[in-house]
This record gives sequence, C-alpha cells and structure tokens, in this order.
Amino acid sequence: MATFTKTTHTPDQAHAEAAGLKWLAAATPEAEKSVVKVVEVSGTTLVEQRVETVRPDPESAFEFGRILRGIHEAGAEAFGAPPEGWTGKNYIGRVEQSCTPTDNWAEFYTEQRVLPFARRARLQPEIKQLVEKTCESIVKHAKTGEFDVPPARIHGDLWAGNVLFSPDGVVMIDPAAHGGHPHTDLAMLELFGTPHLVDILAGYGNPDVDFALHQLHPLAVHAMTHGTAYHRPLADAAAEVVQRYGD
Repeated sequence: MATFTKTTHTPDQAHAEAAGLKWLAAATPEAEKSVVKVVEVSGTTLVEQRVETVRPDPESAFEFGRILRGIHEAGAEAFGAPPEGWTGKNYIGRVEQSCTPTDNWAEFYTEQRVLPFARRARLQPEIKQLVEKTCESIVKHAKTGEFDVPPARIHGDLWAGNVLFSPDGVVMIDPAAHGGHPHTDLAMLELFGTPHLVDILAGYGNPDVDFALHQLHPLAVHAMTHGTAYHRPLADAAAEVVQRYGD
C-alpha cells in the first residue's frame, strides 16, 4: 500500500486530524471509502494511505454527495463536540480553534467559529462592527428553521483541496471534524469552487443552503490567515446575513 506522510507543528494537530478521519469513516458502512485511511500517527507525524487522483466526474460527485449526507446524519453528541475519544486541542489547518460542546448552534457558531477569527483579522472597524452585528442577529434567530437542527458529524474544512477524486470515488482529507451544522460543509464546497458541486448537491438531496451564513467562518479564518483579500468577501457575506435576518 502506497502511503503519504505529513508532519504537523504539534502532536495534538496530528492526533486531532487522525481522530477526525477515523470518526468520519466510522459514521456509516459506506463512509470509509470516502475518507482517507489513517495508517499510523505518532508525535507530529501522520501516515495516510496515498490517494491516486483522477479527473473529476459528475457520477463520483453525485455518489459523494449521497455518502456525505449519511456521514452528517450519523450525528454528534453536541455542537462543538470533538471527534469521539479525542480530548486534546483542535485545529482548522494549522490554526487552533475551540471545540466546547453546546446545545445551541447559533451560539457555538458565532462564539467559537466566527468571532474568534474575525477579531484577530485586523479588520477595518466598520467591517468588524458589521461582523459582530451579524453574529448578534444569528444568536437572536437561534430557533429559526435554518439554525434549529440536530448536531451533524461534519468534516469542518471541506474546501476543494480536501476533496480528492480517485478511481474509486471521492476521498476526503485534512478534516477539522466536529459536531456542527451540515450546511457548513456544503457552503465551504461552494466557496472554493469544488468541481461538479451541482452533482454533489443533487446526490445530497438538493438542500436549500444559506451559503453566506455558513461561509462566515471560513472567510473569517482566511481574513485572519491570508489578510485583506478576504476582508471584503467577509463583509459582503455578513451584510447579506444581516439583510436576511435583520435585528
């Protein structure tokens, strides 16, 4: 079996990723084929089965959407719940982020996902205020249909680079897995241009996704890590959410 070895900055980063991969793969009988296999994890070293990549195709995308829905529906103990059995720190990419379980998605999303990154992003004051106002609106509408969902088992960093098309179908890598809202994964697929997204969504069941709402987190992360190029997209998404939900 061909393998791929990656070295992380901290042991927690490697072990959290391994725990996330195993948790996602254990979600359903079909999930295992859509999650890269962990071969070994030790210290800061994570060894995975190497994924051979091929040209993306709509059939594999549709099947991935169907399997992804099953993974989401396997659920989690709470919003913010880390992968089962994992008690260390959690990350998105190389950046640490909180995973404190709560039963309120709106509070989890704003307090543990959007605001911590937005406040470290050196945003212009008016953009920072807009994001904070948006988060207040989200919390006020915590019991609306879009927000009042059971915790899903999500990948948490499902951008196009973490979705590999292989001869055997789509394989996910590099998760920031936790209990969250299922549309968070779908919104990240849309944000960074995943191939055949229409087919993925069709396989999932063509959900009505509030993309701007669920893209606030990845945009805030990128505003912090990649700078000003993401400040305006974050502001635009925040403005759209405020307009939709108001005060």
